[in-house]
Amino acid sequence: MRENQTLFAIEERAAQLLEQMTIEEKIGQLRQPFGWKMYTKDNSGGVIVTESFKQEMASGGIGSLYGTLRADPWTEVTLETGLSPKEGAIAVNELQRYAIENSRLGIPILFGEECSHGHMAIGATVFPVPLSIGSTWNPELFRTICQAIALETRAQGGAATYSPVLDVVRDPRWGRTEECFSEDPFLIGEMGVAAVEGLQGERLDGADSVIATLKHFAGYGSSEGGRNAGPVHMGLRELHDIELYPFKKAVDAGAASVMTAYNEIDGVPCTSSDYLLRELLREQWGFDGFVITDCGAVDMLASGHDVAEDGEEAVALALHAGVDMEMSGLMFGKHLAAALERGDVSMAAIDEAVKRILRVKFQLGLFDNPYVDPDRAEAVIGRQEHIELARQAAREGIVLLKNEGGVLPLGKGTGKIAVIGPNADNSYNQLGDYTSPQPRGNVVTVLDGIRGLLGGDESRILYAPGCRVIDPSREGFEQALLCAAEADVVIMAMGGSSARDFGEGTIDLRTGASVVSGDARSDMECGEGIDRTGLGLAGVQLELIQEVHKLGKPLVIVYINGRPIAEPWVDEHADAILEAWYPGQEGGGAIAEIIFGDVNPSGRLPVSVPKHVGQLPIYYNGKRTRGRRYLEMDTKPRYPFGFGLSYTEFTYSDLRVSPEEITADGEAVVQVRVTNTGAVRGAEVAQLYVTDVACSVARPAKELKGFRKVKLNPGDSTVVSFKISKEQLMFMNQNYVQTVEAGAFIIGVGGNSEELLSAKLYVKETGHGTD
Repeated sequence: MRENQTLFAIEERAAQLLEQMTIEEKIGQLRQPFGWKMYTKDNSGGVIVTESFKQEMASGGIGSLYGTLRADPWTEVTLETGLSPKEGAIAVNELQRYAIENSRLGIPILFGEECSHGHMAIGATVFPVPLSIGSTWNPELFRTICQAIALETRAQGGAATYSPVLDVVRDPRWGRTEECFSEDPFLIGEMGVAAVEGLQGERLDGADSVIATLKHFAGYGSSEGGRNAGPVHMGLRELHDIELYPFKKAVDAGAASVMTAYNEIDGVPCTSSDYLLRELLREQWGFDGFVITDCGAVDMLASGHDVAEDGEEAVALALHAGVDMEMSGLMFGKHLAAALERGDVSMAAIDEAVKRILRVKFQLGLFDNPYVDPDRAEAVIGRQEHIELARQAAREGIVLLKNEGGVLPLGKGTGKIAVIGPNADNSYNQLGDYTSPQPRGNVVTVLDGIRGLLGGDESRILYAPGCRVIDPSREGFEQALLCAAEADVVIMAMGGSSARDFGEGTIDLRTGASVVSGDARSDMECGEGIDRTGLGLAGVQLELIQEVHKLGKPLVIVYINGRPIAEPWVDEHADAILEAWYPGQEGGGAIAEIIFGDVNPSGRLPVSVPKHVGQLPIYYNGKRTRGRRYLEMDTKPRYPFGFGLSYTEFTYSDLRVSPEEITADGEAVVQVRVTNTGAVRGAEVAQLYVTDVACSVARPAKELKGFRKVKLNPGDSTVVSFKISKEQLMFMNQNYVQTVEAGAFIIGVGGNSEELLSAKLYVKETGHGTD
């Protein structure tokens, strides 16, 4: 009752405020200009509000600011020119104070920030990228991480974040693969719910809560050729069963905001899709938050998709489809008033959008508590508890792909160790895209981690970069081979980079030192807008590995990267392979702990790794009708979805389904015994898959429908239970209705998508469909 009274009061306050607003003030609420352009830093640690911000406020105001605290090469905010945690809070307070005190109605600003894997502000904790989080298969851990991110963001005044990314990876050549959790909608959905719960907390007006924005709605990860923002060729059934599933889960969890995707689906841009934004999101799903565009998406309607003749028509299409706020605000600010005047836009549509924005601001408590405490920001941002959380996430996200002859873990008494590779001691290369500038001491690289773990005589740890990620230069080969020849074991940190130009210069390939010069080279081969035609190692990395291998030393490969790597030669010749993705600021320490056995690897692949790029698409839950093989090879991946090795062994037994027959609205319990039959303690991810044996429409060969991570001592076992109900069995039928059909289902449980125990479950003919 109290919650209903609160919601009623908010609706009433929003309606009363809306009645007082001019058209200029209304349009202002629907715009989100770039926040970092609205202040300048002075010499005393304070900030000065810019004249452009004052002019914006004088001409109708601003509803929201984007990336006020964002720092990276795109914003051109550096460690020197940017704001510390305390200064950032002061800056937000100054902008907020000016907006409230110098506007007619005193409406507070909503500050939106990027938080893909940590608040993208100087001093904030950098967690592993979402692809690494997906590898943890641990939503509870991710929920805790999101609570930390929300605390750090809200402490500085950020009240909305543009995460989680719920896109389904269908072609890993796509540069934004690293921002996604998985190729599987169920795993993504579980992480999406954890994100919403962790970010938004128990109530939005809490001091450690921020709005979660689900993005990119929808189909963004299924673009043609893996090219960013390319067209999506997909039917309505696949759209619902695969792409929309995680969004529906997160909306049901209470997400307050949704971001439209750049792409079009079957010719209709998502930013102007009445079906997606009104009929589905609001009318069918009951979403009552607000919809924001991605940056530049409205402009694309007229200059890209070409579904609008001019700016006025573009803003009209977006607004009437259900868009409430435009990131950047350029098109709404320039064309919305004119569109209203010529009749392309109705005042009712504008009022509807404004009311949604005002409602969320009231829910966040911005009208009653618009300012933050700078001292609190200084105390909680980047604190030790969050750094330890980043280390734990990195530990659980690292996947052991190969361990020939049990070469890992290495003994700490191992003689000389060569640490080689472009990602061995390059801090930015292990952080991923959407990362703020970092002091070197804040990031633990692989070399740092190994030195710190072994301690003592550092002369036994030999380092050489050998090469860069992309650059074709072999000038570092000689030094790398000298190090490898002197060592007893070689650890090579290879892979990719999503590091933009942070002004760090380049690496001297002979000494490994960072050299600042006019000859800086970009190693970036992944990240937003960086799509590839292949999945192999870039540059001369493979050649370096092959040269080192000729020395006959035990060879451990550590991949640090943002998308799967397909390198058959490495798979066949390396003694051990670790997939670390971009493991965040504590990643090097976690890698060292796994290499030397302080931590038993428990990460499992959230995406399939192909043998060859020509096998794409290769996601595990493809249709049974997709064909058998190519002339050159079969269609099986090198490493299947859900795969990951351990330093111990797990066995599955006693799979039972009870009852074996249910109605469409009934429920069955699946139980399986998992036993640690090895010699050390470890964590296993028990995975539940469902196959619809015969169906009225073609369905995937198998689908993940449950998982649980369990920790077991040697010799111990536990019974893992899953529930099967209509949520795990339903699909969209020929009439586009979600239903459960009678018939047989195969229930598979095991340690990855290809090694499963199986049992049957039957649904009776008396079952009924469900909307």
